Amino acid sequence: MKAVTVKHLVLSKRKAEIKEADYFICLNEDCEVVYFNQEQQDIFKKNDVKVPIWFKKDADPRYICYCNQVTEEEIVDAVRNKGAKNMKDIVRLTGAMKNANCKLNNPLGKCCGPVIEEIIKKAKHS
Repeated sequence: MKAVTVKHLVLSKRKAEIKEADYFICLNEDCEVVYFNQEQQDIFKKNDVKVPIWFKKDADPRYICYCNQVTEEEIVDAVRNKGAKNMKDIVRLTGAMKNANCKLNNPLGKCCGPVIEEIIKKAKHS
């Protein structure tokens, strides 16, 4: 991911350490590390980031759409209790994906749509 995402989400006290390089994100839910660069010299942990990281074990809240602060629970509720069947319903019922600026707001630096689709599928079958 690009440094612009890391710069936007890392706390001010650590921003000066961010280099103009590509960063990687640690997807291990048990790991404290969120971002690191190729040399693994620059490491930013959960407590260095402004927002809870949804795929980390103790994230609270579990935002899926960071741009509109829509949680996993809200998406599941829309499917199970409000009749949402697809992405269009989720957008209408939760406000997810409106006013998107994913490159800056989403810790993954990309659109949350694919993650929302997965949550819809899981909620329908559980």
